[in-house]
Amino acid sequence: MNPNRDLRTTCIIALALIAMALKLAIAYNTIGTNDAVFFYGFAKVLSEHGLEWTYQHSRYFNHPPLTAYYLRGIYALTEQRWCQDIGIHFPFLLRLPGIIADFLVVAVLLRMSKIDIRIPTWALALFALSPVSLMVSGFHGNTDPVMVLLLVCAVWMCLRNRPVLAGLFFALSCQIKIVPLLFLPAFVFFWLSQNRSRGFLISGAVTTCLLWLEPLINFPGLFAKNVLAYGSYWGIWGITYLFRLTGLPDFSRLSFFDLEPAQNIIITILKVIIVGAALWIAWQHRHARDRAFVESLACTWLVFFVFAPGVCPQYLIWLAPFILIFSPMLYTCVLISSSIFLFAFYNITSGGLPWKVALAMDASKQHWTAWSLLPWLVIVAGSIALWRKSADGKLDLRLFKFVKLRAESA
Repeated sequence: MNPNRDLRTTCIIALALIAMALKLAIAYNTIGTNDAVFFYGFAKVLSEHGLEWTYQHSRYFNHPPLTAYYLRGIYALTEQRWCQDIGIHFPFLLRLPGIIADFLVVAVLLRMSKIDIRIPTWALALFALSPVSLMVSGFHGNTDPVMVLLLVCAVWMCLRNRPVLAGLFFALSCQIKIVPLLFLPAFVFFWLSQNRSRGFLISGAVTTCLLWLEPLINFPGLFAKNVLAYGSYWGIWGITYLFRLTGLPDFSRLSFFDLEPAQNIIITILKVIIVGAALWIAWQHRHARDRAFVESLACTWLVFFVFAPGVCPQYLIWLAPFILIFSPMLYTCVLISSSIFLFAFYNITSGGLPWKVALAMDASKQHWTAWSLLPWLVIVAGSIALWRKSADGKLDLRLFKFVKLRAESA
């Protein structure tokens, strides 16, 4: 046993527990954003009419079936008198899995840091107490932290050479959000290069088919339209926000459906760039192992956030564990900029402190979108630094390490 390592683990776990307690307190005493309100409405409709009817009558419900089943479950639970008597409400149970997931991500990163994936103690401590995580998991009200946990677990299984479990966790992450599908080529090429892809593909396919069985058999078209084709909101992030700033009518609609032809063209171009880059990075680094594999995933996340047509505020937790491993200094920069943006977002949409409920779709409060440029520009600056330092244009992931940091070997 290494006393220094044990002390490090104890301290990080203690910080993660403190963060979890704070998130639980926030979740218990607040409603969250309009996402939590929408989820309650979805849960009620799902309970009364079922999944197909909900997909058919609400473009806003773009979640895979597993999320729908969970919403129905917690709706039924919170309708019980005993649950109401002890103050357990729907928004709290909606956020509870994400709060637990945040703690488990810290635990998995600690396990990773005991092998070749070394992370400085200060960076892990910062991650455990992340203000971004505190605001998203404790207040916002969505399922994103659970997706992050499952994707991190899939990576962990790759590092441990467990293809079946990697396939299981990867498939489960896609049951929460569909964005992990962007990393499917990286995982497939990773296992193909070792001639061990069968276990990953079979376990992933079986899990996906079982959990998507209802829509695939009964209403595949609706499922594809609502879930697989979802592209987030135009005009609240990065490139599409800059287009909206032009004031031109063709770029002014703020939505994810019924967009203008010019908006759809730009969205399609951006999506092609993201998917093409993800495929190229996956192929170029198909032989990457251990830390290099995680760094290739981090690079894909960075490309995604640079070119994404739309990024909702809670998405900023998606890339956090990956860039933490990739470059603690870059993680810190993104964390600071994201924290400023998210505080402005929640404070504006809540009407100021204390936060109780935040109505992000209120037209009078849309000036929060300007703050989204801050984390986007930080991510763009990192990407530009990568290519400027690359002498021959070949992607060298090591160049993203703006400051050469050696993780503590304790």
